[in-house]
Amino acid sequence: MKGIPYKKAEAFVFRLWQREVSGEKLSRKETEILEAWSSYVENDQDQNHSLESKERILSNLESYFVQHIKANHTSGFKKYVYKVAAVILLLLSFGGFFTYYTYFKPDVYIAESVNRKIYLADGSTVNLFPGAELTVEKSFPAETRIVALKGDAIFSVAKSKIHPFIVNADGFSTKVLGTVFKISQSGNDKAVDLYEGKVAVSSEGVPVYFLKPHQKWTNFGVSRTAGVLSISADKVSGRKASTLLSLSFNDVSLKEVVKVLQENHQVNIKYPKEVSDKKITADFTGGSTEENIDALAFILGLEVEKNSNTYILK
Repeated sequence: MKGIPYKKAEAFVFRLWQREVSGEKLSRKETEILEAWSSYVENDQDQNHSLESKERILSNLESYFVQHIKANHTSGFKKYVYKVAAVILLLLSFGGFFTYYTYFKPDVYIAESVNRKIYLADGSTVNLFPGAELTVEKSFPAETRIVALKGDAIFSVAKSKIHPFIVNADGFSTKVLGTVFKISQSGNDKAVDLYEGKVAVSSEGVPVYFLKPHQKWTNFGVSRTAGVLSISADKVSGRKASTLLSLSFNDVSLKEVVKVLQENHQVNIKYPKEVSDKKITADFTGGSTEENIDALAFILGLEVEKNSNTYILK
């Protein structure tokens, strides 16, 4: 029998590809052919690897055609099967990339020079600030609504009591059921401002904080640190003022702890230089300036002396 005409080989390959992408049940041999190609397709731009892939496909296809080829027609057999392999690579490459981009590749939204408003499938909206990037999986919204954020954005989340909405940012995450909040990320400084509803903010090494409206979570630019501030506006001037509600440190150097306390309590704190790198783990919750500094001195085994607006640990 003469070699199989190219048109018939092409029809066979196209039918195989059509069945694969449509979800029809394939035979064991057909599945083996597709798996053999799949394991090598990512490197099909490399010439040596491409040749190896073709050889593997050739060997898997041989059982389909060998019964139609006479022993003295080996070269003709290879000629037609290489054509089949080429068509398989072409069709499956196209089908694979189309499937990936259509059903699996996440949607990425970027606000380049101006704000950009994104409307999500669950009814939530995200206002991206310039330079921000939002990544949304094709599976969104799933049982848990998860997105990833780089940069700053304001979220208005559609309410759902059974489908939490989670924003994974750089080193921390914010979990809500439906609310309006802002995430800010600038270098090491991370913050979440809550406008409506409730959110839970978690970060490595520190407790989970639950915010109420007009509260702000921040790490003060220090890793393994977190605090909650109450934000209020002066009725006359409209200027915003913040009050420290709670503060946590987990294995943070004394110099970093002192820096945060000084900025939030607006005081000066002096301490022996030899303990500046000592690691501190402590929770300061609802305490006054004196109470928080006294607690810090107790942890260090030091005494406190106050001179005007300066606290001296010795």
